[in-house]
Amino acid sequence: MARGEAITSEVVAATRRPGRIGAMTDFGPLLKEWRQRRRISQLDLALEAEVSQRHLSFVESGRSRPSREMVLRLAERLAVPLRARNALLVAAGHAPEFGERGLEDPALAPAMEAVRLILDGHAPWPALAVDRHWNLVAANATAGRLMAGVAPALVAPPVNVLRLSLHPQGLAPRIANLRAWKTHVLDRLRRDAEASGDAGLEALIAEIARYPAGTDAPPGREDRARALIATPLRLRVPGDELSLISTTTVFGTATEVMLAELTLETFFPADAESAAMLRAMAAA
Repeated sequence: MARGEAITSEVVAATRRPGRIGAMTDFGPLLKEWRQRRRISQLDLALEAEVSQRHLSFVESGRSRPSREMVLRLAERLAVPLRARNALLVAAGHAPEFGERGLEDPALAPAMEAVRLILDGHAPWPALAVDRHWNLVAANATAGRLMAGVAPALVAPPVNVLRLSLHPQGLAPRIANLRAWKTHVLDRLRRDAEASGDAGLEALIAEIARYPAGTDAPPGREDRARALIATPLRLRVPGDELSLISTTTVFGTATEVMLAELTLETFFPADAESAAMLRAMAAA
């Protein structure tokens, strides 16, 4: 497939707009913002990208227009997300590099099949896939059971997993360590927002921060020992309590924006009792 063939029409139109200023006004400030976000000096970035500091200074100030190759090299050194790399290219007057197909696009079918195999293969433990704003993409049957019973508005598409989990009408009343879990979630979101510069994540952080945190129940089975390893999610179920730890999986070599932004959240039982309960739920 030719480069840029699958880029969204809006971005392509922006690169073709007559009279577009490009690097002279747009690229320099964007690049500087990413450099400062990464806390890298102009000299250090110039050394990393193998360009002179003088030339990099001219690029940031708009006195010099970067080549396509330089934009990509600088973006790679700054670990800029693929979506933002496309924006940098457009700002410099170049066509985008990375496709932005929807996850339902036939070209992504093999990757989405892999996602489904991972989620289903993880049963009887819960697992789900989310996009960059934590909207639900897919979940296995166990995760679906654990998310059941919340307010209907929270399961109306698009379902935001963090909103569903921490909203007072969602799973929040069932989370025994709500304060600790909410703190963990917000810390992670803040790190992700700082790394990505995503305004959508900033809005989600502001929303979740307003939710009441409640008071954590006393530590359950060996929670003090497990806390040294990971913060568990302690989820009340009828007559008992599940204790879960989570892992995160991403596509490490994705060149499609939506695929690069997809995250698989897989949960494991933190103790033998939780494992037994999950197996019993699956059997039932």
